[in-house]
Amino acid sequence: MHVERGPEASDDLALARLGKKQVLKRRFNFMAIVGFAMAELITWETVLTLFSQSFDNGGPAGAFYGYIIACLSTLSTYTVIAELASMAPIAGGQYYWVYMLAPMRWKKVCSYLIGWLTSLAWIATIATETIFLGTMIEGLITLNNPDFAQQRWQNTLLAWASVACTFFINVVVPNILPRFEIFMLVLHLAGFIAITAVLLAMSPKKSADFVFHTALNEGNWPTQGISYCVGFIGNIATFVGADASVHMAEEVANAAVVIPQAIIAGMSINSALGFSMMLTVLFCLGDVESVLNTATGFPFIQIFYDVTHSYAGASVMTALIMVLTMACSTGITATASRMTWSFARDQGLPFSHYLKSVNHRTKVPIVSVTVVCGLACALTLIYIGSTTAFNDVISLTVTGFYSTYFLPSAFLLYHRIKGNVLPHGTMMDGLPDAAASTTANATEKAATPARPKSPVDKEFSSPGPSQSPERDMPEKKGTQPTEYDIAQAPLIWGPWKVPGILGTINNAYACVYMLFVIFWSVWPPETPVDYTTMNYSIVVTAGVLILSGIWYFVRARKEYSGPLIDEEVAEIMHLAPAAIAATVPKTE
Repeated sequence: MHVERGPEASDDLALARLGKKQVLKRRFNFMAIVGFAMAELITWETVLTLFSQSFDNGGPAGAFYGYIIACLSTLSTYTVIAELASMAPIAGGQYYWVYMLAPMRWKKVCSYLIGWLTSLAWIATIATETIFLGTMIEGLITLNNPDFAQQRWQNTLLAWASVACTFFINVVVPNILPRFEIFMLVLHLAGFIAITAVLLAMSPKKSADFVFHTALNEGNWPTQGISYCVGFIGNIATFVGADASVHMAEEVANAAVVIPQAIIAGMSINSALGFSMMLTVLFCLGDVESVLNTATGFPFIQIFYDVTHSYAGASVMTALIMVLTMACSTGITATASRMTWSFARDQGLPFSHYLKSVNHRTKVPIVSVTVVCGLACALTLIYIGSTTAFNDVISLTVTGFYSTYFLPSAFLLYHRIKGNVLPHGTMMDGLPDAAASTTANATEKAATPARPKSPVDKEFSSPGPSQSPERDMPEKKGTQPTEYDIAQAPLIWGPWKVPGILGTINNAYACVYMLFVIFWSVWPPETPVDYTTMNYSIVVTAGVLILSGIWYFVRARKEYSGPLIDEEVAEIMHLAPAAIAATVPKTE
């Protein structure tokens, strides 16, 4: 008898193909996750807050043309991320994709390193965004009270208050998060219209020649070309965070379709808004020296005041930016906790047994939320001692993220060129179990009688799992403790992809662009370089990879075997195939 499946059953089965049972609650529909994606990027707001980075090295022309290049190139990169998310829409994101795509001998170690880098990059982003918010609050106080002396410890306390708010929303009232993101989407669009209208209506305008032809080299680089490339990182930082939606995949209905759509929609709309804001600010800049040297620390706050000639008006406009930054922090906390929870679910982190727990009532990984918030607060303490040291933490938000984007994208390009990725909808049957690549599993497989194929085998995209002798899961009542490594699943395109040669060209360009970004992201902002201006991002990113690599070979290789198939899924696939046969759709 054939039983029709509802949308929830389809999502559960799609997740089961990736070896996981449904644990989190699918709260997000298309509009909510688009709002989430847009709130994470907050592009037009970031154009304002990071304006001086691209302006100092490149000037108006460098900032404008650099934005266009960054926008189109980042869209290319995120298109590849969307394709990967459609193939495997799972909270683990990059580390899962790397395991899925990497050569057999490198799967575990590459997956482990990328898992650590992604987790720490998102935790560092919480610290970065909340410190940023605290700095804006102090900048606004300085605007209204020029005698106010900013203190770094005050900034850290403000950051802690921001973390507390994000914790409350994510843990105490998680069910309002989708509606919260939709509201922030509306505010994001309305705020753009309001601020742009005020700037265009009330400010004197710069000439087109100033905007499109003026170059600056405030970093004192030997050539203007180097200055452009260094300043280009300011535009790149405007678009960091595309994988935020990916890590929420297990809370999104029809994730294989909706997540890629949300990534592309969020990037496209934000890019258009950011482009308009970049042009508006460049034309409405006013006196360059006073704006760049403002006591508030943020050129955009000074621009707001110079345009409105009102402390109240500038304060309201700045407060709007702060509210949207706070919303971004809330989403970042959710993303970081889901990434941490997912990696712990696969035994990739210390104390994984606790980090992978999910509250039975709210369906939220409360322990992971608490840990990422606590670690973010600890990182903000660095800011009290040294802004230079804290900037090292910030460096993970560009160099670290793009490193995690590059590796799975490069592996995908290889398989794409080789023709190893099968068309969407391909049903696999009779595939060898890749776990037999190890001697122990091969012996076990040889000793186990083959079982007849069931309809379930055709529905699951991966062959069945094999028991791993390396370690045990916590024992369940009435069952023998077992643990299952994920099998080498065949590579099958998801329902969303760029077709044919166009997809290959885009994939190749994205990989080249990511290498370009990684290279320039480690350059300091100015010369001469000393310990206060040095960019330590290469040290921090390489340090994370080296230390996690050492820990992997010392201990983690005995505990981490890559993504695991949940025991319940394995039991259904192997021990009781008839149990879900009724839920499998008829195949032609």
